[in-house]
Order: sequence, then C-alpha cells, then structure tokens
Amino acid sequence: MISVDFVRTMARYNQWQNQSLYGAADTLAAEERLRDRGAFFSSIHGTLSHILWGDQQWMSRFAPTIVTKPPALVRESPGNYPDWADLKARRAAVDRTILDWADGMAPDWLDGDLLWYSGAMKADVAKPKWITVTHFFNHQTHHRGQVHAMLTAAGTKPDDTDLFMMA
Repeated sequence: MISVDFVRTMARYNQWQNQSLYGAADTLAAEERLRDRGAFFSSIHGTLSHILWGDQQWMSRFAPTIVTKPPALVRESPGNYPDWADLKARRAAVDRTILDWADGMAPDWLDGDLLWYSGAMKADVAKPKWITVTHFFNHQTHHRGQVHAMLTAAGTKPDDTDLFMMA
C-alpha cells in the first residue's frame, strides 16, 4: 500500500520532470518535436500529448469534480493538442491540479476501491485506489522515459531523472 506522502512526492516529481522535458523540447524546432522517431506514440510531441491525455483520464476518475475526461480515445491522444504552446500550457495546468489534489488528499482516500467504466476494457472496473494511483504515476514515468530517450537522440539534454535529486 502507498501513502499520502508517496502521492505528494510523486506529484512533485511529475511536475519537476515535465518541466525538464518540456524545457529540453523547447530547444528543438517544431519539425524535430514532430518527427516520427519510431516510438509507440511516434514523436516527442505525440508522446507528451499522450501523457497529458492519460493524466487527464486518471484525474477525471480521481477528482471528477475538478477534472473533466479528455476529449479523445487513447489512439487519438497523440494528436489532441497539435499546438505546442497550447500543449505546454495545458501540461502546466494539469500538473498544478495534480499537486493540489495530492496536497489536499485525506489520509484515508487511498483506502477502498475506485469504480469506473474502462473504454479499453469495455467494462465497469473496480480496483483498489492505491493501485490505480500507483499506475497513474508509473504510466507517466514510463512514457517520460521514452520522451527522455527521444530528446537525447535529438541532441538535447533533459535534467536527471533520479528521484533523490529532486529539490
């Protein structure tokens, strides 16, 4: 089982790492961010858009009164935000929402099950909240690793990713 402190730490880590990746991506031309690099979501931009989609999807389940479900299906997520400035602004806003959600989390929120309809599974799902929150942060980390590799291959250098290095 994870703790509220873990959730708060990972929310800060999420924001820190997103600032690093978006800062590194900002040094590239739009064509480089959009170049198909053979990743699951094709490009740096597409993968960052997918991460945002996933965060919105999960946050709409965790905090439905403050986050609405994203507009598209997972397969469409790389193209949700074609404008770079818009993607960056939405990322920053969702990161703030994640931090606020984590900071306001009651100690017992992680107890019990989360209930939702999964479009991917085409079924109603009930899973322990602590597992879904762990998945939420794991999903971010997994795809940010892909973006980090693509940015490095493109010749830019994001910050270190080691959690213990976070201020």
